[in-house]
Amino acid sequence: MQLVLPAFFIHWYVSLFSQTFFLHRYSAHKMFLMNKFWEKFFYFLTYLSQGSSFLSPRAYAILHRMHHAFSDTAKDPHSPMFSSNVFTMMWKTKDIYNAVLNRRTNVEDRFEHNYPVSKTIESIGDSWISRIFWGVAYSSFYIFAFVKFDMHWAFFFLLPVHFLMGPVHGAIVNWSGHKYGYQNYDNHDHSRNSLIFDFLMMGELFQNNHHKLPNRENFATKWFEFDPTFPLIKILIWLRIIKMNVKPADAKF
Repeated sequence: MQLVLPAFFIHWYVSLFSQTFFLHRYSAHKMFLMNKFWEKFFYFLTYLSQGSSFLSPRAYAILHRMHHAFSDTAKDPHSPMFSSNVFTMMWKTKDIYNAVLNRRTNVEDRFEHNYPVSKTIESIGDSWISRIFWGVAYSSFYIFAFVKFDMHWAFFFLLPVHFLMGPVHGAIVNWSGHKYGYQNYDNHDHSRNSLIFDFLMMGELFQNNHHKLPNRENFATKWFEFDPTFPLIKILIWLRIIKMNVKPADAKF
């Protein structure tokens, strides 16, 4: 337990940081700017942290931009309003994601632009060899902990979360963020803020705030709300790793 739980939470939060910072705020919205070295660094960190569930920055950005444009309508790639449960919602998302990733569908020009590209990392991350490698690595770690440190067998039930970490994060955000919580703004959709201190999803559960101000780097807008990713962004700005991209907070993409 002393080994497995810290490893699980490290994987959870590093993967979540990669998703909210790099895939969401950078790839989809370009809230800030970074040079090519740091772009490749965070691209690779996203691959390392998501492992078997690696999500393409291009496909993620396109689906997320579609989500804003068609929020809670039939064209929304992941709205709980058009799915009976979280599993059917994510299966629909998977189908659209794969069609976009493999260029089997026409993507509107307004969605298909200005995202980071690394053909090498993406081809590796999206390969079954890589996904199986990471699955074996996670499983081997748990078997090692079970044999060497007498880990309780129930911890093996955490393995599916490791295997599907990226989609698990997306499922929580898109289901809860459009079903449960309060609304600060009337966005003409069902977006909600599920927590006032989003310790669980590092700010991603401020969906109502984010849909109102999609390019605001701080997803918290009220004095009592806290977005844990925002202080990390401020540190990266202070370190001159990134700089803010000056554009209106309510601008489209």
